Amino acid sequence: MKRVVVVGGGFGGLQAVRGLRRAADVEVTLVDRQNFHLFQPLAYQVATGGLSSAEIASPLRRVLRHQSNARVLLAEATGFDLEAREVTLDELPNGARSMTIPYDVLIVAGGSAYSYFGHDEWAEFAPELKTLQGALALRSRILSAFEAAEIETDAARRAAWLTFVVVGAGPTGVEMAGQIAELANDTLRHDFRSADPSGARVLLVEAADRVLGTFPPSLSRRAARSLESLGVTLALDTTVVDIADGTIDVQPRDGERSTIEARTVVWAAGVTASPLAGLLATASGSEVDRAGRILVDANLTLTGHPEIFAIGDMAAVRSAGGEAQRLPGVAPVAMQEGRHVARSIRDSKPEAFRYRDKGNLATIGRSHAVADVKGVHLWGFAAWVTWLAVHLAYLIGFENRLLVLTRWTFSYLTRGRTARVIHR
Repeated sequence: MKRVVVVGGGFGGLQAVRGLRRAADVEVTLVDRQNFHLFQPLAYQVATGGLSSAEIASPLRRVLRHQSNARVLLAEATGFDLEAREVTLDELPNGARSMTIPYDVLIVAGGSAYSYFGHDEWAEFAPELKTLQGALALRSRILSAFEAAEIETDAARRAAWLTFVVVGAGPTGVEMAGQIAELANDTLRHDFRSADPSGARVLLVEAADRVLGTFPPSLSRRAARSLESLGVTLALDTTVVDIADGTIDVQPRDGERSTIEARTVVWAAGVTASPLAGLLATASGSEVDRAGRILVDANLTLTGHPEIFAIGDMAAVRSAGGEAQRLPGVAPVAMQEGRHVARSIRDSKPEAFRYRDKGNLATIGRSHAVADVKGVHLWGFAAWVTWLAVHLAYLIGFENRLLVLTRWTFSYLTRGRTARVIHR
């Protein structure tokens, strides 16, 4: 019996496990420090009260309950012994501090986190959206800002509470800025008596010269116009210099540094690989790139270790010529890599991975989205419907799909967001 250990229950790891469900000679152990799979592309909707956390988080044991050759361990991988072929685990639910599990084949899919570009102290004042905890913390922070504005009598301080800054104009930043603007201008506009939510200022800061830099320029321009129509102020060619409690300092490329009074800052700029990439690189003598990703061969294995696969956001894939490929850090890449690794294990024949790009999607707000699907450019309502369909298809579990579809339909018809709960 071949022992396969998968570290990480995200898109890549879960696809690898499920791809081995019909392999009779394989015993799979999935290790994750969370007991659920998070549908991270919709985390921003939890942060803005559009969805509840349970609707985008599927318990791993439920997902794999019918896969008899798979088991789940709730633990954190903290080390790799490649010579003994063992993974060291910590943070075990029974209180034990450490244990090891052996493997014949190892798949590491640790994912990534947002990078604060050497300023990790900013994380306290600008939470990120890569985790469910981050989304819930942001939801409480955003909604609490409106509550604070309701009781604030000083005009300047009230304006600071109603100023929201999103850093990074990739898909997550664009989606987050659009949702905050809709929350202020539509959902909450009749809910308060002293404060006026529609007077909120939403600022989207981006160091590049356009939003959605991985999209075609024409779609970037359409997305920018949609954001502006929602009341979002774009600060392009602008770099974040400092973030403190209640303020953010920015500097345009050809301008002077300025301080913005803002009580809520959302970080959605840049990513860095999971620390597991560094641990694996140290253990194997492999290289890592500037983003901390471990370099793997074209077949997704570590050089000199054909029994170890690294996939998803924590891995940079070499081409057949030995150069690192520029694969986007999106869920479809990790999912395709997970399925590819499962086939390689089943067939005992690792082959070069080839990514099939199915396009880019980003939603901005109600009936506003942009899509680049295999060279076909969509925008407005057509792109928005496409975005809805694709995300429902990728969501894990029929129950969650039905709940999310029901929630979206209700929100569209009533312009409401029922998951506006503050955890204090």
